[in-house]
Amino acid sequence: MSDAVAGRLLARKGEILERLKALLRLPSVSADPAYAAGMAATREFLMARLRQAGLADVRLLDGGGQPAVTAAWTGAPGRPTLIIYSHYDVQPPDPLDLWTSPPFEPDIRDGRIYARGASDVKGSTLIAIETVAAFLEAGGCPVNVRFFLEGEEEIGSPSLRSLIERHRDALAADAVLSADGGRASTRLPTVNVGSRGLARLDVTLRTAEKDLHSGRYGGAVRNAIHELARLLATFHDEEGRIAVPGFLDDLAPIGARERADAAALGLDEAAFYAAIGAHPWGDPAYSVEERLTLLPSIEVNGMWGGYTGAGGKTVLPCEAHAKITMRLGPGQDPSRVQRVLCDHLLARAPEGVTLHFEAMGGGTPAFTLAEGHPLLVAAERVIARTTGRPPVRARIGGTLPVAAIFREMLGLDTLMFGFAMPDEDIHAPNEFFRLSSLEEGLGAWPLLLTELGTMEPAAFRAGAGGAQAERASTKTLL
Repeated sequence: MSDAVAGRLLARKGEILERLKALLRLPSVSADPAYAAGMAATREFLMARLRQAGLADVRLLDGGGQPAVTAAWTGAPGRPTLIIYSHYDVQPPDPLDLWTSPPFEPDIRDGRIYARGASDVKGSTLIAIETVAAFLEAGGCPVNVRFFLEGEEEIGSPSLRSLIERHRDALAADAVLSADGGRASTRLPTVNVGSRGLARLDVTLRTAEKDLHSGRYGGAVRNAIHELARLLATFHDEEGRIAVPGFLDDLAPIGARERADAAALGLDEAAFYAAIGAHPWGDPAYSVEERLTLLPSIEVNGMWGGYTGAGGKTVLPCEAHAKITMRLGPGQDPSRVQRVLCDHLLARAPEGVTLHFEAMGGGTPAFTLAEGHPLLVAAERVIARTTGRPPVRARIGGTLPVAAIFREMLGLDTLMFGFAMPDEDIHAPNEFFRLSSLEEGLGAWPLLLTELGTMEPAAFRAGAGGAQAERASTKTLL
């Protein structure tokens, strides 16, 4: 039946595209309270479409923040039950003056639809919803499904753990399919097998009780911005290797298979740097692809203090601040690396300088889909069939919190099966989604659900067996 469903979806591509445009017009920015009405309108849009498609138990799940949208269909007894995950929130559209067309007025140009959220991730979300709708219209789905559409992914999923704790009854399943987490290459078919983890840390440094006059005190009192800059510069050596003692101690060794998969993507490193006007940085013992996906990183996302307004002000700042994120490799514990970084800074702070730290949540460990997992087997079969060649296994350098958190709290593994491409300017002005990707997704999702429907529910738990050891090695220590 999958071919018939795919054919029906492709015949309705124009109708689905109009529905995508309507979804993209809704400004669902979770980071800014000014967009609260847009968030609410997006939830109502999704719930209406899920009801129209024939799903039951359509409701909102409250976790203390932005609610998640859920809906279920359980008409396939004895078949696997899959959570279909995605998120309905998008990044802020700023800076507005850099958009060619308004960010919430979708515009089709050169086979692409431009709008905030088109690639991340409303295009792929609608592919998943429309696929299930088409199966139900044709008589039934090959698997049982539970949609879980989160509203806070773009702000780090702060309510996700609470949502899971409060609504475990709505999340009973065998595995997770994520419409988030796109393809790794515009040239090669790929399947995502993992993602880096994430830990955050805010740092405040003080050198005196108050700001001082730079003429009266300059040269005799430490400048907070200077001191913080000096400390942050100790994170790396001259070539970009992480130089924080102990930071890499729990990083799992990078195996031959992982290095071969990274090499198979064939990243043109010269073109990579030329495209962004940058120069190489990072451990030269590893390829750029390995640095981006398998190795951890430490990045200062923002640093401020003193006076930054118009004109000048001769102030000697007593306080400086920085926001730091750490992308984590397999095996690394988020709480441990937060502590290691704090210890590193404290050990190097001079006398008279005080540091205050705020760990932004417990963090997310890296995620890896085990070799031979039914989700991976099914995805590779489907991609090989739809593209005519076996996919390259790829990891993403970003973080999909739900994958690690669902594994930790529910014992469920996640397959990322989104259709966004890596060059679609997500989080930036002029974000777009290829219309060809919409067509490809509408052809592949019916095949994937059909393939997974041939498998026994117990196989997914057995496939997750290799994940138990990984969960044990990433226990939270704080």
